[in-house]
Amino acid sequence: MGAPDPRIDDYIATLPSWQQEVAQRVRRLLHEADPEMEETIKRTRLPYFVLDGNVAALLGAKDHLNIFIYDPIAPDPHGVINQGHDNKSARAIQVRQEDSLDEAALVELFRAVIANNRAGGWRRVTKAD
Repeated sequence: MGAPDPRIDDYIATLPSWQQEVAQRVRRLLHEADPEMEETIKRTRLPYFVLDGNVAALLGAKDHLNIFIYDPIAPDPHGVINQGHDNKSARAIQVRQEDSLDEAALVELFRAVIANNRAGGWRRVTKAD
């Protein structure tokens, strides 16, 4: 397993308690999707999860937690992505306090992004189609 980055713990600790819980669950699911998942900080302070390219990032907001998905073509058959469907490089899942996480769907989505990354990245995969 990629080593936990204590800077991500520091970031998560700044979030409201319910966002902390969701962020920790998403972090666990990213590592469940692939044990080689690496953690880092990009854009000065934001938690990123990378494996052969960006997979996801977290960003706390006033009333939700953003989970950025860095692949505009990974399939989302369970409809967990709720923002940025037309974005050219990333989409997002905005999780609000009353929302429940479909953990199996998230792991499936993360694995699809990882598979595209391992195939050279979504841009390359798109051109191969």
